[in-house]
Amino acid sequence: MSNEKTYYITTPIYYPSAKLHIGNTYTTVAADALARYKRLTGYDVMFLTGTDEHGQKIQRIAEEKGVTPKDYVDEIVAGIQDLWKLMNISYDKFIRTTDDYHKKTVQKIFKQLYDQGDIYKGAYEGWYCTPCESFWTDTQAVDGKCPDCGRPVETAKEEAYFFKMSKYADRLIEYIETHPEFIQPESRKNEMLNNFLRPGLQDLCISRTTFTWGIPVEFDPDHVVYVWMDALSNYISALGFDSDNDQLYKKYWPCDVHLVGKDIIRFHTIYWPIFLMALGQELPKQVFGHGWLLVDGGKMSKSKGNVVDPVVLVNHFGTDAVRYYLLHEIPFGSDGNFNSEIFIKKVNSDLANDLGNLLSRTTAMVIKYFDGVIQPPTDKEDIDNELINIALDMPKKVEAAINELNLPQALDEIWTLIRRANKYIDETTPWILAKDEDKKARLGTVLYNLIEALRFASVAVSSFLPETGTKIQEQLKVDVATWDSISAFDGTQAGVTLEKGDVIFPRIDVEAKLAEFEALKEAEQPKQQMQPLKEEISIEDFEKIDLRVVKVLACEPVKGAKKLLKLKVDLAGEERQVISGIAQYYKPEDLIGKYVVLVANLKAAKLRGEISQGMILAASTDDDSKLFTVTIPEELPTGSQVR
Repeated sequence: MSNEKTYYITTPIYYPSAKLHIGNTYTTVAADALARYKRLTGYDVMFLTGTDEHGQKIQRIAEEKGVTPKDYVDEIVAGIQDLWKLMNISYDKFIRTTDDYHKKTVQKIFKQLYDQGDIYKGAYEGWYCTPCESFWTDTQAVDGKCPDCGRPVETAKEEAYFFKMSKYADRLIEYIETHPEFIQPESRKNEMLNNFLRPGLQDLCISRTTFTWGIPVEFDPDHVVYVWMDALSNYISALGFDSDNDQLYKKYWPCDVHLVGKDIIRFHTIYWPIFLMALGQELPKQVFGHGWLLVDGGKMSKSKGNVVDPVVLVNHFGTDAVRYYLLHEIPFGSDGNFNSEIFIKKVNSDLANDLGNLLSRTTAMVIKYFDGVIQPPTDKEDIDNELINIALDMPKKVEAAINELNLPQALDEIWTLIRRANKYIDETTPWILAKDEDKKARLGTVLYNLIEALRFASVAVSSFLPETGTKIQEQLKVDVATWDSISAFDGTQAGVTLEKGDVIFPRIDVEAKLAEFEALKEAEQPKQQMQPLKEEISIEDFEKIDLRVVKVLACEPVKGAKKLLKLKVDLAGEERQVISGIAQYYKPEDLIGKYVVLVANLKAAKLRGEISQGMILAASTDDDSKLFTVTIPEELPTGSQVR
């Protein structure tokens, strides 16, 4: 095939604040499967991945560890690159936003947009979430916490540069409406139009002055370029955009697909195309926002202890078993679920039983009945046609699924052939044919058809499970494994001698492996680290706090506040109103009639328009994933002092 066709695919660049988990791995494995398939079918491919290394969060972590931000990210990035090697990722380029060429490109982009009037200097005042690197208005922040991650936000007031987003909003809306393939799947497109673009865009803060770990604004070095203009520009800086070495940009841009998680699709389908419009550049052909890989139905979280380490899985099951589960079990455009038991059973059923057993049975019969020599298909029967037709149709069906980025469907098409080949063994009963000398030619033909079906499967599966494709081809002595080679059902060479090979997917004892995993999880569970103690106080300081037993008389949610409850409490006959941020842990009816501890001499304050006359005493984990109010088990007179 001609190499004139190009294909440019990217993953997000990953934030190296900690090592990656199985959910991050999914995006890169999916992009790798697409890149491998396009190379196999004759495309000149550029597959880009990398790391987004700047920002306040990285700077703070590095300061806490007593190292420079660059030294900190260097160690994390080395681990990410090792992970991609382990997962057999065939990227063509790995970009780091600390690379000098990227910095220069970002500075040029910023200067061009400033010079043409799309960027202006102003001042920012509002809320900021450091983990998400996001600014929020008063109406967007929820009870002093980030609406995305639920962690506390902090006030931010600083001089900043802003980008005029609204200037390009109508143009982007028109582009999205006239290019239905630009945002996929369809539900993501509707979300971007209806929730963000049509209500109106605010100008975007694109520089910071309160930290230094970033790319300096060339003409105003007190400012560093803020995360999204820095990070998103990687897709063109990696190709040499606006440099003397822009051959890759001319060759591969516009990008065929940005593959991203649904949580960052807004930045890729609103900010990024608007930046490109302002630069006068073509927009990417497609942004695909895939779902999340949930663990037992919930989003992965270190605080929940449900983060799945892909390295552990690979060490136990092999790279291709993990790749298969990721590529097959996340539905097209929706969330998928990781469950250890389901994972092991899928490895047993699809890989060990269907594919591995088919290869073992077929090669064993060729060795047993023909001393390993592949026979020519000289005695054909009508029963062969269904297997042959499924094999010949499979490449076209895989291609159709791949073109829609429907990776599970592409694998299903390959497994349709594999399962049909297993059924073909039962239908043709080679062990019975072997008993009749007159049926030797027929037996040889049946085994030839099985080897040829396996050859088709090995070529098609090689984009998804590269090690597996190679192992099958080595056992079957396949000499040509191109995509063109599976356009005709005659590529297996008669006369070749096969030898007994290793089992490519041994069956796993489900119960034993689950028990092993549970023991491993318990051994690795980190001991609870408590927050550092506050500064020492005297007994006189403590005695200023007046803790009293109160009874909850009534309780209801605070209107417009998801996390606040309004309690009426009895303090020795005095009724007080207390606003408490415990709605996510308690239903109002759970608290009515309970005896709790109140900080009774706390100065009254107004929260969401409601007066709060004290504070309910509670204990919580550091990440607020669990919280319990301090309750009194025995009925005491309200007003009793707690000391």
